[in-house]
Amino acid sequence: MHAAGPKNPLHGITLQVMVTQLVEHYGWEMLGRMIPINCFNWQPSIKSSLVFLRRTPWARDKVEALYLDSLPDMQPESQLPPQAESEAPPAPTAPQDAEVS
Repeated sequence: MHAAGPKNPLHGITLQVMVTQLVEHYGWEMLGRMIPINCFNWQPSIKSSLVFLRRTPWARDKVEALYLDSLPDMQPESQLPPQAESEAPPAPTAPQDAEVS
């Protein structure tokens, strides 16, 4: 069992959220290649995967490890640090009539 608390990156993340995000990011076919278990390869569904993963600790550990490895790639844009808005350079001004002495 993993330690609970704010320093644990899985704290507050349900297995359903993990599986759903992994499927959205990789798709069932790729997920089945990365973690070769039948619930990802044969008639995959979130519900059947959750049943299997809740009863099979070694498989859940693999899903959690993949989720942690994939987190940086899956972060929504709203959680990424804001980038400085590029300011348009000032419009060029017409040369002033300068008096030359």
